[in-house]
Amino acid sequence: MSFVQILIIITVLTVAYFWLTYNSLVTLKERIKEALSTIDVQLKRRFDLIPNLIETVKGYAKHEKSVFEEVTKARSQLLSAKTPKEKADANNALGETLKSLFAVAEGYPELKASQNFLSLQGELTDTENKIAYSRQFYNSNVLDYNTKIKSFPALLFSGYFGFKEEEFFQAEGEEKTPIKVQF
Repeated sequence: MSFVQILIIITVLTVAYFWLTYNSLVTLKERIKEALSTIDVQLKRRFDLIPNLIETVKGYAKHEKSVFEEVTKARSQLLSAKTPKEKADANNALGETLKSLFAVAEGYPELKASQNFLSLQGELTDTENKIAYSRQFYNSNVLDYNTKIKSFPALLFSGYFGFKEEEFFQAEGEEKTPIKVQF
């Protein structure tokens, strides 16, 4: 083989390798979007459960208006959050207000025995588990992606093509503890 043929083969292999690497970065980026969308679906599910929960508790605890307002405000903040960090912060704030709501419910034994309340409590627990799984799935995809863009050879061109490090979906402080919904 001549030098030109060897050079052409090396060039084709190099281009193919970079092309495959680029495509794998695109795939990882899309997985992150999918994972964030999964979190959004679960947060929306919880968002939709909260008014029913508030109405159920309200029927038994009419004088706890400030707790209901705090939960409603936190719920609205979660809906308006855009970035993973904003969503994580809003999710954490909502978790704290839900703890207050469940603390109110503890003072009403007849509420704790209500079938509607028990059903909503079970759905909320299920949703919290799905949110935790979705966050784990998202963070796993972010880890794979961030590792890839920092590794050779993707490191050479990832920044040029706009591949930037993604944020993890993290809980902070007390928010790291799950909401207790046992009565």
